[in-house]
Amino acid sequence: MRSDERTFDLAVVGAGPGGYVASVRAAQLGMRVALVERDRLGGTCLNWGCIPTKALLQSSQVLSLMRRAGEFGIYADNLRADFGIAVKRSREKAERLSKGIEFLMRKNKVTVFSGEARFTAVKELEITDRDGGKTSGAIRAEKILLATGSRPRLLPDVTIDGKVVLTSTEAMLLNRAPASMIIIGAGAIGVEFADIYQAYGTAVTLVELLPAILPYEDEEIAALLHRALTKKGIKILTNTSVERVVVEAGKAKVRISSSGESQELLGETVLVAVGRMPNSEVGGLKELGVATRNGFVTVNEWMESSVPGIYAIGDLAGAPLLAHKASHDGIVAIEKMAKLDDVEPVDPRRIPSCTYCHPQVASIGLTEAKAKAKGYTIRVGRFPFSASGMAITLGETEGMVKVIADATHGEILGVHIIGAHATELIAEAGLAIALEATPEEIARSIHAHPTLSEAMGEAALAALGRALHV
Repeated sequence: MRSDERTFDLAVVGAGPGGYVASVRAAQLGMRVALVERDRLGGTCLNWGCIPTKALLQSSQVLSLMRRAGEFGIYADNLRADFGIAVKRSREKAERLSKGIEFLMRKNKVTVFSGEARFTAVKELEITDRDGGKTSGAIRAEKILLATGSRPRLLPDVTIDGKVVLTSTEAMLLNRAPASMIIIGAGAIGVEFADIYQAYGTAVTLVELLPAILPYEDEEIAALLHRALTKKGIKILTNTSVERVVVEAGKAKVRISSSGESQELLGETVLVAVGRMPNSEVGGLKELGVATRNGFVTVNEWMESSVPGIYAIGDLAGAPLLAHKASHDGIVAIEKMAKLDDVEPVDPRRIPSCTYCHPQVASIGLTEAKAKAKGYTIRVGRFPFSASGMAITLGETEGMVKVIADATHGEILGVHIIGAHATELIAEAGLAIALEATPEEIARSIHAHPTLSEAMGEAALAALGRALHV
């Protein structure tokens, strides 16, 4: 490859939802783009996170629905479930989408380099094979954008063996559902895997250090999910710390402590789901003086690091560690590089959070507690799915929509949903917050009948004291 073929306007390191989206947007704006990826296009999200886990959740939810088929006058005798086939299907979906990204790179004339990137200068990267051995040469770029993502956070003194003690990666590759699983951490990852494995007959225990599951969601919503998961048979232990995990005779022993008392849990498997940590060990980054905090690269509102010309997005740039946030980080960084006039920084208030267990949980904006803590006088509107005509016909009456609005100016501050298709319904709330809409404006929007989305309009009416169906 000639030297001019190794010179680019932009080099992107990492081909997850942040990196590949940024590459496409840069190419659209006329930049010559290089994309470096050490593994598979699509990154963790597509290959080992968002996509395959949602495929497994779909399989588990189909299985759960089939068990209820008699409610709909359908009888599925001798129902059988093969977890291995569900895993195989999830891998097929991930593979299909990874190939789709390969097509996008060709279509947009993005040059893809396979290997590990290391800084040798502010504008130069050396590319080696994944083990850091054989080099395939260096590339130069006026600007370099880091989108290296994150990996599972581990517990000190807990050894991941991939067979008994697992991270989320190994948990989505098992060829059968274990008899029992202890899940350490009840955030989105832990809750989703609890739902998957419970559906396939695994006895699941969720252990959470904090007082509630999904601890960053609205307290009322988290409490409703706690009740729903408990009803399914999932055992939930909050305010509980893990003292040690040992494996003996192929089984796990987990010593836990709560309120000063210790006990031992026994399980066939243990899933460590205590969050994620950034992949900030990019070679040469520290030597260039790029500032970091707790492993995350420190960036300004345009995603530029302390070293001009070097940018960081997505999980590497800090919370929330979400695929869609990474994509928007990338778009903002690229459009600012291109000096477009209408670029706006990513607003944390506009980033939706979604958990795909059953019932689903989705939210955007401030929780009720945070709104009060910020000094707002608020109005809260709630509408239960048990009063929704569509939810009743679907047999999905668990949950509600909760709207939080500023009582002084009327602006919607947050929306929180638990129930069927919550992760789709949150899009209307996202638009409302982006437009600084009020409950009055949501209520005036005509929602088709019968739909689940009517619950949004009804919750807005409830915030105004004018609910019609409750």
